[in-house]
Amino acid sequence: MSSLDRELDGATMVFDLAAERKEMGEIEQGHHTARTLHKRGPLRLTLLTLAPGGMLTEHASAGPIAVQPLAGMVQFQVDGSVHDLGPGQLLTLGAGVRHSASSRDGATFLLTVAMPDTAVAMP
Repeated sequence: MSSLDRELDGATMVFDLAAERKEMGEIEQGHHTARTLHKRGPLRLTLLTLAPGGMLTEHASAGPIAVQPLAGMVQFQVDGSVHDLGPGQLLTLGAGVRHSASSRDGATFLLTVAMPDTAVAMP
């Protein structure tokens, strides 16, 4: 079910991340897909999967982020440094820090973004 057809906010939400990943379907090699899980106020939770050879080109977020790999290995390039991350690890970046991500064999990770007040339209 697409994010257009399901709730993205609520006072209490419970997610089965394995089921959410399965719902995303198969991904063509070298590509990526994302599924927004929660979007309310400043908080954004997105499940991302990079297929083998997949990448996210260099970009920055308006707010600080946290990246938690759930399966596979993902490589983050940040300010000339390379961070190889796998399940059980956590990477945090400040707002505006440019970064890119890639995975040789494929990976799934949970992305948490705390958007600044100026970028959030409150209901």
